Amino acid sequence: MGRRNDPAFRVVLCERTAKPKTSGLEVLGSYHPKTKQTVLKNERILYWISKGATPSASAHNLFVKKGVMKGKKVHVAKSAAVVKDAAAPAGAASQEAAPVAAA
Repeated sequence: MGRRNDPAFRVVLCERTAKPKTSGLEVLGSYHPKTKQTVLKNERILYWISKGATPSASAHNLFVKKGVMKGKKVHVAKSAAVVKDAAAPAGAASQEAAPVAAA
């Protein structure tokens, strides 16, 4: 949601296989990052979590920040390339390249 240079996000319950642009099953709240205004339906969020719904990493961090859930925040990866670079140690790339150069 939102408009140019004014982002706004909805917290929506949807199935994992649903397309990102679908309306979802239920709107559970909204978040406006510029104004820091957050409206969450705590009871409905806890109800769906008790039924087995798992929030995304960003939604989990928002719920922890606003006190809906207790726990630690989770790391949110920006892209798959960042995750691959972080997973491989720096020395592993040079060790793999040495046998290929010798062959």
